[in-house]
Parts: sequence; C-alpha cells; structure tokens
Amino acid sequence: MSARAGSSSGTKALADNRRARFDYDIKETFDAGLVLSGPEVKSVKGGNVSLEGAYVSVAANGANLINCHIGPYKYAPNEKYNPTQTRKLLLNKSEINQLLGKEKGLTIIPLQIYQGRRGLLKIKIGLGKARKKTDKREYIKKREDIKTIREFT
Repeated sequence: MSARAGSSSGTKALADNRRARFDYDIKETFDAGLVLSGPEVKSVKGGNVSLEGAYVSVAANGANLINCHIGPYKYAPNEKYNPTQTRKLLLNKSEINQLLGKEKGLTIIPLQIYQGRRGLLKIKIGLGKARKKTDKREYIKKREDIKTIREFT
C-alpha cells in the first residue's frame, strides 16, 4: 500500500469511482498495476474510461478487472475491440493471498485509475462491505453535518 493516489507525489487521477465510496464502506485499499494494450493506454490517458459497475475477481492465479469500460482509441484500428473485456491486474503474491483470505462477505471494487511515476497506469482497489440503505442515510446525514459546521466556522 503506497501513498494516496492523486496527492502531490507525482500521480494524476484519470478516473474515479465516486459511487463506490458511497455504496461501500472501504476497509482497506491496494494499489495494482493494470495490463493494457497500447491503444487502451492512450484512451485511458485521454479520459475515455469508466469504472461504474466494475469489480475485481481474485483467484489463486491472479486478479482480474471485470466490466471496466475503456472506449476505443480514435486513431487505432478498432476492429473486434470489446470495451468491457476482462483485464489482468498486477499484484504481489502476498497481496493476492491477503485478498483471498479476507474475501468472505467483502467486495473488491476499483476506486481510481491514476498515472503513477514514469507514466505507468495504476489502479487503486478497495476491499469493502456493502452499505445498507439505513447506513447510506447515516452517511449522508454525517456529510451534511460536516458541511454545515464548515459553513459556520
């Protein structure tokens, strides 16, 4: 687990899954590499990516990003290109074992795609538990209370 993505340490956020922080109570985060083809990298850096509805599947042989939409790059030949194909994530063996050990009752969701050092694309995944409707109401209430406190100070 490294420094916070999007901070001043040379990282640039390319896509955020803002809905994930609302729908899930994130317990732990991991940073992983993302295996993409050349035109896919260009498309992601151009902002043509959506993490909505995406999730991560972990098995003993590795982790996969499923249902992440990366649109076709406009200057590349896009014959037979599937924008929501399964993509491999690069994690250490210890991180994979850690995710496998904690997976019961928890969901692994992508939180952010960002450009790390040396221009490499990374993905921040979170291990979280789904919030119930009442939990979401409490979350909204706390958020609004914080906003009102900030306005008066």
